Amino acid sequence: MSKENIKLVSDTIDKNDINDLVDWLTQQEIPRLTKGDITPKFEQQFSDLINVDHSVYVNSGSSAILLGLAALKYSKLLKNDKIVISNLSWSTDVTTPILLDYHPILIDCNLTDLSADLDQLEQVFKDESPAAFILVSILGLVPDMDRITKLCEKYDVILIEDVCESLGSKYKGRVLGNFGELSFFSLYYGHHISTIEGGMVCTNNAELNDLLLSIRSHGWDRDLNADSQSQWRKEWNIDDFRAQYTFYYPGMNLRSTDLQALIGLNQLKKVEEFGNRRNKNFFQYISCINELGEEHNKLKLKQRDGDFVSNFCFPVINENKETIVQNLIKDNIETRPLVAGSISNNPFWEMFAPKRDLTLLPTPNCDLIDEYGFYVPNHQDLSIEDIQRIANIICSNK
Repeated sequence: MSKENIKLVSDTIDKNDINDLVDWLTQQEIPRLTKGDITPKFEQQFSDLINVDHSVYVNSGSSAILLGLAALKYSKLLKNDKIVISNLSWSTDVTTPILLDYHPILIDCNLTDLSADLDQLEQVFKDESPAAFILVSILGLVPDMDRITKLCEKYDVILIEDVCESLGSKYKGRVLGNFGELSFFSLYYGHHISTIEGGMVCTNNAELNDLLLSIRSHGWDRDLNADSQSQWRKEWNIDDFRAQYTFYYPGMNLRSTDLQALIGLNQLKKVEEFGNRRNKNFFQYISCINELGEEHNKLKLKQRDGDFVSNFCFPVINENKETIVQNLIKDNIETRPLVAGSISNNPFWEMFAPKRDLTLLPTPNCDLIDEYGFYVPNHQDLSIEDIQRIANIICSNK
């Protein structure tokens, strides 16, 4: 008899969320299902959570990256087209800059919090003088934000945060996503909270926010405030009638719906509770594995004083990876590669790097992760018994 399945993720949407949605849909007057008043309300409450001025809701975390980097491209903030990214990242952190004609520079990660190798990062800042750096916070682990922000300030580099896997994580009490010129979040099924599909772009820059709102909806000005609308129309000599179908920027349609935003309003109430459970599980994993032998995970994970790790999934580097993964699968436990390991080992990089003269620096830590890294479940429904069962397999030499 097989053991009960331990899923990698657990749906955060429950019956109450669905019932509230049904009640909203079945009210006497059918509500506006898209571009209504629910999405702005959700965006404002998300801004309050992250403590930023502006949030723009889109249809996925990858769309958030696309929208944010497009807005930055059309802004006057970039000194060149060079953008630094860790080789340990999600595909769209790298493919999106390629699509938007940036010049990606891939660097190594570190083995403490899995974000960028900060010594190598500083050297790249010195040598290449890039315009921007995408900091990917991996699996809820917390980067050294003091050093990162100081480096970006010293070398005049725009900091962008990919927080898709790290909603609720904090550095010295300050939530991730609150440090950069832009930050990106994913609200996909199984993430910290979910709107089924969805994402968010956050910023404190009002002009960038105008660009985000315009590009999200075709490039027009309908979603801008009255002052910005007036300014844009005056600059281009557009009257109010023509403005309905005037497109100022190469735009897209990346909108989500008010149905999903309504689910999001309920989900926001769960961020703290779910984050606390993930954090408790994170420490339970460390305790169980250390008890069985610290050598079973080459990552020495910890939480610094003042930080908070809202762990998405628990990462492991072990030279016995193939056997462990096979044993996890046999025991009905879901597992995945540790993000994408070295993203440069993927076919798209081999196809595009030579044509576009893209830059890949030595990334030995990413290569180690590529060969020996994997991650195991962590979510709000995981039990201590589940964690012990998983840890026993990780630490077995059979």
